[in-house]
Amino acid sequence: MTDNRTGTGTPDEAEWRAGAAAGAAVPGAGREGTPTEAGCGRETPPVAATGASAAPDTEPGVPRTTREGECGDSAAGTAPGAPEPPGGVAALPLGPALEAVLMVVDEPVTEEHLAKVLQRSRREIADELRRLSDEYTVQRRGFDLRAVAGGWRFFTRAEYAEAVESFVLDGQQARLTQAALETLAVVAYRQPVSRSRVSAVRGVNCDGVMRTLLQRGLVEEAGTEPETGAILYRTTNYFLERMGLRGLDELPELAPFLPEAEAVEGDSQEGVPSFDPDAPDTEADDKTEL
Repeated sequence: MTDNRTGTGTPDEAEWRAGAAAGAAVPGAGREGTPTEAGCGRETPPVAATGASAAPDTEPGVPRTTREGECGDSAAGTAPGAPEPPGGVAALPLGPALEAVLMVVDEPVTEEHLAKVLQRSRREIADELRRLSDEYTVQRRGFDLRAVAGGWRFFTRAEYAEAVESFVLDGQQARLTQAALETLAVVAYRQPVSRSRVSAVRGVNCDGVMRTLLQRGLVEEAGTEPETGAILYRTTNYFLERMGLRGLDELPELAPFLPEAEAVEGDSQEGVPSFDPDAPDTEADDKTEL
């Protein structure tokens, strides 16, 4: 029979059933453009043409459409009731996340704190920290990850201490201030000497200057004072190198650099009488108050 609307021939129902019984594919099934199950990405299998096996809600020759939820996927693309994938900090790779956090700490951080921050179990944190530490050791990195004081922290490796020292001291090659030079001179000529004695000689507090000299490697600790327990300081070999000396016995004598006695007495009021010793005695001076 002929479809008057299109003018094309269409098989009647008897021919369609005969073709289906012989195993023929449903016309249009499996060809490009065939509707697929929504959200599944799978092509809908052709529907059997027999009356007994045809779905009640389908027409002969029409591919069966997907009902909502038949793919096992919800509208969001996940199975109903399935846990959502982790997001935020918990989704980050654990190793790099630990490295980033440990780069900014200024004291050892505990495994519990890291587990809380990175939203992982303590066991995961501990295992990853040890793995990173072993990895750095095997690769001979310039830094090391150590467990100290109940936590973990990055440290520079001991083999590269000289490089670190060179970098730290390189930016401190500026000339010493007058205060630093005076303090260094007192230590050099009075060593070993405590900070309090250096301050007494200079007449001002020298704690800050002493820290500078220590950082620059010009002075070092030399035990403690038996009487007070104060830390004593002395000059270092680096001081001798910078001064061009072979030993402390080559330090110049201080006498040529000291001011004359008259100049010192002129600046001080000590020993200056409050009266004129050459003035004649008066009658008033002989009276004594009772």
